[in-house]
Amino acid sequence: MHHLTINGKPFSADVDAETPLLWVLRDDARLKGTKFGCGIGLCGACTVHVDGRAVRSCIMPVSAVSGSAVTTIEGLSPDGKHPLQRAWIATQAPQCGYCQSGQIMQAATLLRDYPQPTDANIDAVMSGNLCRCMAYVRIRKAIKLAAGMQEKADA
Repeated sequence: MHHLTINGKPFSADVDAETPLLWVLRDDARLKGTKFGCGIGLCGACTVHVDGRAVRSCIMPVSAVSGSAVTTIEGLSPDGKHPLQRAWIATQAPQCGYCQSGQIMQAATLLRDYPQPTDANIDAVMSGNLCRCMAYVRIRKAIKLAAGMQEKADA
């Protein structure tokens, strides 16, 4: 049995130790916002936070996160008020939308580490999150807008 906290709530999964966290989230916890993309940790569609850091849930065995706090897109801000969620809507960042939960979760750690990110910061941190629709310009715009929203909220 693997015990973790998902979006602030205790959760137990009776699965094999090597089961990827992604499948525990989607199949056992029934949280469908985290997407399966490549299955080898290269595209970023499955990005969630484990103890506050962005990880690729498709390659993270559940045994490695037992006792950890996991945050999915559903837990980032259930009411959709997180600056990134608001900025994504304001800039119409997604096209097909498939990769966007992973993009937002990666961007959340970016803004925590770099509250006023430069283009170089964005490129470095977001480079592992792929968008088949090539919405990178809108994603960058949304990240910068969200940074401005956070700065105003912190003031």
